[in-house]
Amino acid sequence: QVQLVESGGGLVQAGGSLRLSCVVSGNSFRINVMGWYRQAPGKQRELVATITSGGSTNYDDSVKGRFTISRDNAKNTVYLQMNSLKPEDTAVYYCNYEGKVPNGPYYHTAAFWGQGTQVTVSS
Repeated sequence: QVQLVESGGGLVQAGGSLRLSCVVSGNSFRINVMGWYRQAPGKQRELVATITSGGSTNYDDSVKGRFTISRDNAKNTVYLQMNSLKPEDTAVYYCNYEGKVPNGPYYHTAAFWGQGTQVTVSS
């Protein structure tokens, strides 16, 4: 099993910054993708950013240029640096870990989630 523990959420004024952290423990996969998703009240969970075990990153257009995802493989930790925060960034932020096991030409994927951390941006 894989456990994810997030930290770093809180209340911040618009224009401020926060850094989220997520520590992954338990079984690990050589090929994996770590990411951050968010869910605002009344809305579906949406992708914020992902980073692969090879270091490739992907961002939602709404956070490009403001958020930076990074990972420290020695610490099994993924970070999300959030700058220039806006009220519309208010949501519960969830850490995600996807382990991929090669299966012929495909990959079998196992996904795990953290418990979520609240980010509130006041105007």
